[in-house]
Amino acid sequence: MSVENCERVPTAFEARVYEALRRIPRGRVTTYGRLAAAVGCGSARAVGQALRRNPFAPEVPCHRVVGTDGLVGGYFGEVAGVRVMEKIERLESEGVRLAEGRLAKGQSIWEFHED
Repeated sequence: MSVENCERVPTAFEARVYEALRRIPRGRVTTYGRLAAAVGCGSARAVGQALRRNPFAPEVPCHRVVGTDGLVGGYFGEVAGVRVMEKIERLESEGVRLAEGRLAKGQSIWEFHED
């Protein structure tokens, strides 16, 4: 992860979030809450804001984070439209099974202790 081409340098918190994101394997997803816990933060919203500002996507795969209810959720701060469709396409291209904008039955959530 290089900050050479970034418009701004990520904060220490954002850097922790981005490093944790890199641990999520292709074809798997986690939730905002589980990602927050993995970086020692009690706020899934704070993690969402860090993902919104991710300058390293898709190499740092913020598209692999979904809501606790399995909804795909937003992408780059958008909750509908082209960006969300891009997130869905990325997930499906990696083998994540979706149905009507949420994880398909049987698609498991990745836990950070799995790595």
